[in-house]
Amino acid sequence: MEKEFLTLIQKNFPVSRRPFADLAAELGSEEDEVLALYAKLKEEKVIRQTSAIFDTKSLGYRSSLVAFKIDDIEKGAEIINRHPGVSHNYERDNPYNLWFTIAVAPDSKLGLEKTVELLARETGAEEYIILPTKKMFKISVQLDVKGDRAKKERVRKHEKVPMEMEPIHYEMIRWLQKDIEATAEPFAPIVESLGIDYETLARETERMKKAGLMRRFASILYHRKAGFTANAMVVWKVPEERAEAIGETVAAYSAVSHCYLRPVFPNWPYPLFSMVHGKSREEVEKIVTEMAEEIGVREYSYLYSTREFKKVRINYFSPQFDEWEKRYNTI
Repeated sequence: MEKEFLTLIQKNFPVSRRPFADLAAELGSEEDEVLALYAKLKEEKVIRQTSAIFDTKSLGYRSSLVAFKIDDIEKGAEIINRHPGVSHNYERDNPYNLWFTIAVAPDSKLGLEKTVELLARETGAEEYIILPTKKMFKISVQLDVKGDRAKKERVRKHEKVPMEMEPIHYEMIRWLQKDIEATAEPFAPIVESLGIDYETLARETERMKKAGLMRRFASILYHRKAGFTANAMVVWKVPEERAEAIGETVAAYSAVSHCYLRPVFPNWPYPLFSMVHGKSREEVEKIVTEMAEEIGVREYSYLYSTREFKKVRINYFSPQFDEWEKRYNTI
């Protein structure tokens, strides 16, 4: 049942009064058994976090992938990690050796570019490139723990249903972005604190999903503990006129969790980025070779992550963003 359970909660974790009972019914099990399994997998660090996955751009934040070329990588990573908008930060085997994603709040006085400039100065980065998303083809981290997914899958696109954000939604975001507790009623603190019922919580969560504010409420796994010991950022040098068609093709591979089109620079000629996951480097490179043959691209590069310095969910609408900016007199 363990693999079926992990597959299920990566796709969707029920936002309900007794979610483990709902999951048990779907798995043909008992609530106590499923709750015990969840607690065990959290203790063993197979499950990293279960919470809402929000869309940064839809919430009004500006974000980007950034690459630094830096000598003292440990010190640099420590400085970068202090920014509350840094969610991922990795050492990768490339001359640009420190790669991180950063978001700045809608009311940021510094803005994205100035924030990165300040971080580059503080860390002593020799060079850096800012690589914002021009087009997103796919973002869906769902590891194939059962090993039964098709090699390719249709990337579903949903039309957004606009909604007006009200104070209750901001409060819900602050609560739903937190990791849940391994208890029978993990959402009880939310409904009690906000003074709402479970029906309202479920309904408004679903509205935020349909509006594109929330991608899903689900569990994220520790890749290595789940058996996926290799993940590579594979960057592709593709002709501009074929970039979108190639991006759609690459995104269709189940082993690809992220696929984006980003800008190019004289020192960075790769516009297409894809994250490819496998149980070994050999598996990753076999998949990439197959992709390269299908799309007819010969110029590409592997950027394996060699160290993880940070991987967290952003704490949206937190005073930490303003506090970080206030440390600088240039505001």
